[in-house]
Amino acid sequence: MTEPDVRKGMPPVKLSREEFEGRYRSRFVDPAFAPLRRELDAIIAAAWDAYSHSRKAPVTRKAGAGFSDPSYDLAVDWLATRAAVLEAQRRHDDAEATPRILIVNGSARSEHTCPGEMSKTWRMVKLAEPVFTEMGFAVDILDLSRLTSEFGKNIHPCKSCVSTAMPLCHWPCSCYPNYSLGQTSDWMNEIYPLWVAAHGILIVTPVNWYHVPGGLKAMMDRLVCADGGNPDPTSTHGKKADEAKALELKGWPYPRHLAGRHFGLIVHGDSVGTEGVRRTLSDWLTDMHLISAGRFGELDGYVGYMEPYATSHRELDEDGDFQREVLNAARALGNAVRLARNGQLKGPGAGLEDPNPK
Repeated sequence: MTEPDVRKGMPPVKLSREEFEGRYRSRFVDPAFAPLRRELDAIIAAAWDAYSHSRKAPVTRKAGAGFSDPSYDLAVDWLATRAAVLEAQRRHDDAEATPRILIVNGSARSEHTCPGEMSKTWRMVKLAEPVFTEMGFAVDILDLSRLTSEFGKNIHPCKSCVSTAMPLCHWPCSCYPNYSLGQTSDWMNEIYPLWVAAHGILIVTPVNWYHVPGGLKAMMDRLVCADGGNPDPTSTHGKKADEAKALELKGWPYPRHLAGRHFGLIVHGDSVGTEGVRRTLSDWLTDMHLISAGRFGELDGYVGYMEPYATSHRELDEDGDFQREVLNAARALGNAVRLARNGQLKGPGAGLEDPNPK
């Protein structure tokens, strides 16, 4: 068997005390903090101690039964997210429970911050929502515009652990929070259970420069752990690259944690890019073994094609055909979930062996 080979050689990123303090203190430029200088000095000293000693997860407990190394210390944050994911999976699998639809608002635009106006995407989300409730589904709405308008909402970037070795990418993600680097308030800890509990996912998004908005892309990247991720961080003793590589080289089962859920897509633009974005999203979800709701469940089109942005909401008001297509996409997804729950619809690849899981 090939021996694990861990490559290193990138430039150092460690800050000096002076650099660290300058960056940390820059968060408190508001004159309201001026009377608290002594308190800030104490807080900065404590933060430097955490940073200089790399205390990523300062609060841990023994993993316990069910893990390959029960004595390994796991972050309580990760254990709490894992518990939420397991509970969401239990609800998903409960044949007596009301099936759930997750609607994702992919737009970063919000009336509660700089744009000063709601997005057309949000209006489409609210068009689709009553379709699902009338069909008897429970509906969760994930509004990614909160990343730009709400204090403390973050989706930190994926660190690409999977590219070192698949078992190094833990399910759910264990890269955050990292207290020593100030990488906290990671929204993905709440987002993972929403995806797991859902029987159908409807993503509604605009096109931003030929691609999805940054918040949606960040969530997509961080969902990589749902596609082959390692549910047992003790098997790699945290983030030990050599152990993860050795596990992968022995043969990794590549668990598909979201497989079998159905999806629909609504992609809208004003001039270019909708078809490419819709196909990218569809390919991404299909690669994770989710199942498309079909031709009417995947919509791409234009609202106010090449018209001024200033009148785009009015264009949506007047575009009854596009509104009906939004409703059709929701109904198609709802129908797919209904049929699947009744055992009348299976993915066309059911029972087939994947000769190349990744």
